[in-house]
Amino acid sequence: MPQSLAAIYLHLVFSTKDRAPFLRDTAFRQRLHEYLGGVSKTLECAPLRVGGVEDHVHLLARFARTHTIADWVKELKRVSSIWVHERGEEYREFHWQHGYGVFSVSHSNRDRVMEYIDGQELHHRRMTYQDEVRGLFRKHDVEFDERYVWD
Repeated sequence: MPQSLAAIYLHLVFSTKDRAPFLRDTAFRQRLHEYLGGVSKTLECAPLRVGGVEDHVHLLARFARTHTIADWVKELKRVSSIWVHERGEEYREFHWQHGYGVFSVSHSNRDRVMEYIDGQELHHRRMTYQDEVRGLFRKHDVEFDERYVWD
């Protein structure tokens, strides 16, 4: 095959540091989600959906075959942190958590994950971020140590 092609879909989840509710304002959160989508697109990781609630973000993207996951996430967090800090003094203490969760998504499951991301507001009326992430880890058979997951 003369070309190198890929169709890799990733569901990325990360939180604000200590799950501080910096993203309470829905208009601000929407602008941040749009910004994250734009950054991901610039990194050639086409966003299919960006969403979340006051303390964390979900991003579903078609991943570029030329990037590493770590570099993609590092750049998303770095650039978006700068953007948030530029929004005003009330965001001076804003930080993303150090870690993240990222999960593969099959082509046939993309729509279900997009619906899941769209339903975050309703979903988190019943479940905490920590319980959500624990569930994702279990669903994807990811071993984890509670001592090192939350920061």
